[in-house]
Amino acid sequence: MKQILWFRRDLRVNDSAILSYSKDEVLPIFIFDKNILDKLEKDDKRVTFIYESVLKLKEDLKKSGLNLAIFYSTPKEVFESLKNQGFDSILCSVDFDNYAKKRDEEIAKIIPMQTFTDSFITHPNNCLKADKNPYKVFTPYYNNLKFIWDSYKLEEFKTNKNLKLISYDFDFIPTLENMGFTKQTLPQFLQKSAYELLEDFEQKIDNYKVDRDFFDKNATSNLAVHLRFGLISPRQVFNKIKELKARTENKEFFIRELFWREFYNYILFHFPKSETSNLNEIKVNWNEDETVFQKWCEGNTGVPIIDAAMRYFNRTGTMHNRLRMIVSSYLTKNLLVDWKKGEQYFASKLLDYEASSNVGSWQWAASTGADAVPYFRVFNPYLQSAKFDKDAIFIKYVIPELKDVNAKLIHSENGVQSNLFLDYPKQLVSIEYSRNRAIEEFKRANNEKC
Repeated sequence: MKQILWFRRDLRVNDSAILSYSKDEVLPIFIFDKNILDKLEKDDKRVTFIYESVLKLKEDLKKSGLNLAIFYSTPKEVFESLKNQGFDSILCSVDFDNYAKKRDEEIAKIIPMQTFTDSFITHPNNCLKADKNPYKVFTPYYNNLKFIWDSYKLEEFKTNKNLKLISYDFDFIPTLENMGFTKQTLPQFLQKSAYELLEDFEQKIDNYKVDRDFFDKNATSNLAVHLRFGLISPRQVFNKIKELKARTENKEFFIRELFWREFYNYILFHFPKSETSNLNEIKVNWNEDETVFQKWCEGNTGVPIIDAAMRYFNRTGTMHNRLRMIVSSYLTKNLLVDWKKGEQYFASKLLDYEASSNVGSWQWAASTGADAVPYFRVFNPYLQSAKFDKDAIFIKYVIPELKDVNAKLIHSENGVQSNLFLDYPKQLVSIEYSRNRAIEEFKRANNEKC
């Protein structure tokens, strides 16, 4: 039997489904997909991270007697070139976003494919309501899967030690420059492996439930990027957390967060149209003023916490989870801009970008998606910054021109603008006025749907 092992978002040799289920002769490959890369900016930090991760995967495979053939092409072109070489099948981890599904349908017509649920703990079809319909709210979904938490350990895949490497040209390695990209400096936490980050998190987990919301604290696991590209599996994370010497309630709280990632993938799987349209099917009269959207993108809204979050995001490709909720609420509610614009902007820069999680969280913020809370939830950015950045440490770090401004002014509407010596942007809109406007518009949209 001859098989192609197609690594995609599972860039690891441990707990690998395709290395476990493969047999006899194998050709491990990775494709730098032109269909994806051609749409990215040439300074995209994600490409640098993926590139370095692929080279690490190649070295790890070589240690076990295998290797990795690397292509810079389209998947269709690669498999068209391989189809006459006697391969029986392609083994790969299943990918659920819309582009991936169309791509895999096309490739399966060239060489038969076997897919495995490897990037997530459960397949979306394994958790349905009694009437066999999918859930749309997280808590009942999670409660249905609560048995997983009650398990001591999830079984991990074991690599088949009897694989034979097919003879191939493994020396070709395209450079970043060959592909039109420039090497980028990555955030410091990405210099550590996923396993090192997990070890660091052991010291944080008992304070995670409280500290995770504070912008100036390094209180989170920092594992999102590694999970996105499969440098560690969610099963490995789950098992490690279960093993930690920490309070049970704190461990379960983190596991619950891990299952939000599963849930958003679940929603996209069962409701694929939600990638580009409102899950709850309401029709909102969005603000089409491109100027306010651009000022939000730039971090020039006149609201310090929004501006700091967006400027830091533009600089690093990262954003604290609570900040994501604050800036997305501000865009979709206060500015009344379509969530799809914000989602697309995040997709262009976010290091841990994952279609399902990005779409799901944006629809959550916009009150158009999977959420049990009514549409009138609108985050007040000033109250949020006062609560989670009391001394304005994060804000002043990102916006140095505010370093000498009293934190109380930073957390007060138009407080910064009252300083005559500062040339700070005016607020785009009043917080109270825009909140009331949003509530009225969403009330109308929901009533019309009914």
